[in-house]
Amino acid sequence: MGEFEPLYTAEEMKAAEEGHDVEALMERAGAAVAAVVARDYPGARVVAVCGKGANGGDGRIAAAKLAAEVAEVGAELPAGDVVIDAIFGTGFHGEPREEAARSIEAIRSAGVPVVAVDVPSGVNASTGEVSAVCVEATTTVTFQGEKVGLAVAPGSLHAGKVEVADIGLEHADTAHALVTSEIARRVPQRQRGGNKYRSGSVLVVGGAPGLTGAVCLAAEAAFRADAGYVSVCAPRESLPVVEVRLLEAVKRPLEEAFDAAGRAEALALGPGLGRGEEAKPLVRRLLEETDLPAVVDADALFGFEPVERGAATVLTPHSGELARLLDVETQWVDAHRLEAAHRAVERFRCVVLLKGSETIIAAHGARTLISAGTPRLATAGTGDVLTGIIGAFLAKGIEGQLAAAVAARVHADAALAAPHGRGLVASDVTAELPRVLDAAV
Repeated sequence: MGEFEPLYTAEEMKAAEEGHDVEALMERAGAAVAAVVARDYPGARVVAVCGKGANGGDGRIAAAKLAAEVAEVGAELPAGDVVIDAIFGTGFHGEPREEAARSIEAIRSAGVPVVAVDVPSGVNASTGEVSAVCVEATTTVTFQGEKVGLAVAPGSLHAGKVEVADIGLEHADTAHALVTSEIARRVPQRQRGGNKYRSGSVLVVGGAPGLTGAVCLAAEAAFRADAGYVSVCAPRESLPVVEVRLLEAVKRPLEEAFDAAGRAEALALGPGLGRGEEAKPLVRRLLEETDLPAVVDADALFGFEPVERGAATVLTPHSGELARLLDVETQWVDAHRLEAAHRAVERFRCVVLLKGSETIIAAHGARTLISAGTPRLATAGTGDVLTGIIGAFLAKGIEGQLAAAVAARVHADAALAAPHGRGLVASDVTAELPRVLDAAV
């Protein structure tokens, strides 16, 4: 496995299949589906719901190998222990017609495991967007490589366990890629003869009264992500709290932020910054008047406007924050995550890391990167930890989109490495960062 695994769109799959014997491809695909069903549900009564296209052909071949009953789209669904969903394949987009919608509803109501062929019916393979009615798969057997729609929500939330079956095609360059844990090797190791500044110096700006935990989490994460020097600028009234909580970091009042930036190699703006009248101008000045790479998160995203700068800038919104930046509803962002991320890239000309069930890292003119997440990260403060990690990697000289992608993968791997899943808190993620980075050496 490499650092990136290809994610295919419908058009990319169509191009990959050109020149190949369609019947031979269908035979391999159907056999792969049958093998998964036989392995996971031995002796089960299997019903295959098959459409008229190539996806339906794959399903019919699987059904024949399993001696399964075939139901046509729109017909009544026979009773069975397992359903093969072969209604729509990668070419689906929009909304299903009435007969197909009726079959999808019947599959959803059957209450038995569902094995989807290539993609669950109702999922757009190229975007992850879903129709009003969509199959909830237990397992999806996909061909050649994982599809974008199986890696991006909401489509990913309908896919269940994804298994990739080789059907004899050559791998090709794709516009989207899945980030693997191997990418952690991109983090530079400390060199002999170096010092704390050459190991990466990060300035974290935030920590308004009542929000000091956020800036402390970000600073600690920057250190644990192997930064050699971290300074924190916070309002004067917050400094006594920060002083008690943070041992290794240098603490300075907000008005000294520009002086502190003189020793920094990257900025981490926003953790617990608050939305006071001085916050927005401070963020803008730091971005406009320094040439340091920056990660912009949390309160620093509130009212954020495009800014021209030569250094890398990484925005890290969740869907609600991105909705405000784009002046759309949060529900629209959740339903169109890829499109929302790309809109933000075009508007702000920055790297955009959209947090969620998976992390989308988009940049202008670059391949879009997807990092799988984990429900363990759905707890307060983990976003601040991610900000600190990105800040550390930017300070080490990693390019903007790559720094964000490495950070997202390391962040998730640290959460997965914690000895407990329930009750996980943000500090637990921070504590696992050194082990994750050491394992990548």
